[in-house]
Amino acid sequence: MDSAFVGHVHALRLALTDPRFDACAVTGALAVQAAARGALDKAATEAAGTSAEEAGPYADRLAAAVEAAGTTVQRPELGTLVATVPTARAERDAATAAVAAVDDEAVRLRTAVKSRDGFFTTFFISPYSRYIARWCARRGLTPNQVTTASLITALIAAGCAATGERWGYVAAGVLLLVSFVLDCTDGQLARYSLQYSTMGAWLDATFDRAKEYAFYAGLALGAARNGDDVWALAVGSMILMTCRHVVDFSFNEANHDATANTSPTAALSGRLDSVGWTVWIRRMIILPIGERWAMIAVLTAFTTPRIVFYALLVGCAFGALYTTAGRVLRSLTRKATRTDRAARALADLADSGPLAELQARLLRGRAGSFGSVYVAALGTLVMIAGAVFLPFGDPRLIAVAVIYVMTAGLAVAAPLKGALDWLIPPLFRAAEYVTVLALAVKADVPGALPAAFGLIAAVAYHHYDTVYRIRGGTGAPPHWLVRTIGGHEGRVLLITALAAVLVTREADFPVALTVTAVFVALVVLVESIRFWVSSGAPAVHDEGEPA
Repeated sequence: MDSAFVGHVHALRLALTDPRFDACAVTGALAVQAAARGALDKAATEAAGTSAEEAGPYADRLAAAVEAAGTTVQRPELGTLVATVPTARAERDAATAAVAAVDDEAVRLRTAVKSRDGFFTTFFISPYSRYIARWCARRGLTPNQVTTASLITALIAAGCAATGERWGYVAAGVLLLVSFVLDCTDGQLARYSLQYSTMGAWLDATFDRAKEYAFYAGLALGAARNGDDVWALAVGSMILMTCRHVVDFSFNEANHDATANTSPTAALSGRLDSVGWTVWIRRMIILPIGERWAMIAVLTAFTTPRIVFYALLVGCAFGALYTTAGRVLRSLTRKATRTDRAARALADLADSGPLAELQARLLRGRAGSFGSVYVAALGTLVMIAGAVFLPFGDPRLIAVAVIYVMTAGLAVAAPLKGALDWLIPPLFRAAEYVTVLALAVKADVPGALPAAFGLIAAVAYHHYDTVYRIRGGTGAPPHWLVRTIGGHEGRVLLITALAAVLVTREADFPVALTVTAVFVALVVLVESIRFWVSSGAPAVHDEGEPA
């Protein structure tokens, strides 16, 4: 840091203590992580040959040289904050006056809130949750502790919903909102105090799904106490939410570094963003996490679990169709060239196991003539149709599953660089999850649907874990893990075979689903926890619109 630096303390915090970036700078200050030390050493040698009069403050010369060496230097937006190195007395006096005129604490509170939050979060949560975040920071609490408190609160809410009593439903609705306030607070605390971490990002993302899906289970248990079986609706809601998230993740991974990444649809979206009210409307209609949890909480308190799930399925289905249709239009109208990295990310998100890999190896070099996404769509439709329309345990379903395995291998045999290839991972998720749900419903025995809920939850955790590893820049889980749990096509074939084998003993089907769920959960959780606890991945934090 330049000894003549004049500015706000928070400007220095942004430049010197943010762990998410290899290098970060403001005027007069530069900080680098271990990964950028080589670039810094080279920059120091080069900057030594220039004078301050020629190129400005030494820290700025170093930052420019580090960037020239190939390391991206993050320069945070300071807004009203001041960061400067004055060269004259008048400049110093003016900078000092500017520092005194700005409330540094007010800026920290304002920037603790995401710039792209949903309507409910922006206007009903953030106005006070930022002060809770400051209270936590002043008492030494960490974002991970607040995240854990949010999880515990949501699990208690799920337990209250499971009572099936009206007081339990009311308490569950209130506690779910409290959990969401804490969920917002942990991110705001991270931004307020710059306590970003890889572990924190993983906990925040993972616990969000665990809280929501545990609440679905609590509602299903509560309804069952009153003689209403809504497990199929609970499983369907989880499937819809997971597939919707995979659409988001796949589209973003396929396009975030694509070249010529423009389209008329994107241009129209940009023009709509300039009209203030349309931004909020478009954020609300997709039912992001704030609006969704508020709806669930209110309906839980005043209606029944069945109504909650009906509203959830209708609202989320509309949001999923709206966002997916827009992304399909963008993909078809833009002339983008996707990178090898994007193709690799989509292949990892596809979650192909050894059976699909074998097909891909046999077909490699001849797969270019096939449309990958259309093959995946055909296989998915055939698999879902067979699971829905064939009787439980019908041996023909195994043949359908074999066809699905073959199409799954053919779909990933060529690099996934097609305009719509980002749809392949969500198509595979839909095929696997809906097959499990359909077979559990057709088994029509006690415990089948709760067991299906557990299996899909375990597999969905694996898929979310894959997403957040890729987003953290560490790549997908090790391939031995994917092979051990069979890949999506292997699990589909296994479940259909179990249904055929147990057709005369349908009561054993829930046991088979439960054993499969426990096996997948143990393998995935042990490896996931090992990775995230010991990971050297760069610190990250989600700054986008909540899921």
